[in-house]
Amino acid sequence: MDNTALHNNEVDEMKRSVAVWDLPTRIFHWSLVLLVVGSFTSGKIGGNAMLWHGTFGLAILGLLSFRLVWGLIGSTYARFFTFVRGPGAVLAYLRGEWRGLGHNPLGALSVVAILSVLLFQALSGLVSNDDIAFNGPLYPLVSKAYSDWMTGLHRRSELVILLLVAFHVGAIIYYLKVKRRNLVRPMITGLAQTTDAEARPARGGGPVAFVIAVVVALTAVWAASGGMLPPPPPPPPPPAW
Repeated sequence: MDNTALHNNEVDEMKRSVAVWDLPTRIFHWSLVLLVVGSFTSGKIGGNAMLWHGTFGLAILGLLSFRLVWGLIGSTYARFFTFVRGPGAVLAYLRGEWRGLGHNPLGALSVVAILSVLLFQALSGLVSNDDIAFNGPLYPLVSKAYSDWMTGLHRRSELVILLLVAFHVGAIIYYLKVKRRNLVRPMITGLAQTTDAEARPARGGGPVAFVIAVVVALTAVWAASGGMLPPPPPPPPPPAW
């Protein structure tokens, strides 16, 4: 056995499991993956599938609303203040000097970018139209010209999402093949392997925080689906004969 393999075995023996990703964060992550795939597919199919496209969009908005709240009151490594760092941390990571659990400083920027673009997609879809049979649930609140403008941005942003997802997947493959770190498994089990003796498991984000985040998400979906719009006028009475 060569020295590199021996060193790797010694490092593996020193590793321990630490709870990093809580269950709500993991459910959010994989649900978002499925909904984005469904939204992209139904949008490309068009026609009657646009009804599903709109439903997927509302569900994505609900998930993102949940994540924004959970990023403030959730468990340790899910909080934005924990993993969103400044330029100094990014430079330290690029120099190989960063150590920690959860999202690394560069990965954190990728996460924020993906969430931001998806949030824009979800919000712009609320007022979009396809000039045939589909209008977003909040289309009545805007002019046709504004809706057309947002629809154009909504469609062009698809490329940005694809590029960010490709970068994200590429980073996962790089870590697996080059750095011998599986980033997918912790997002399934919630446990990360580390040699840092000072690493601490995630804390916080209990039932009360979860209920608050869910209530905010459901309220956002209700409002986005037109819950605050006035009811449509009643149909005209039938003509008298």
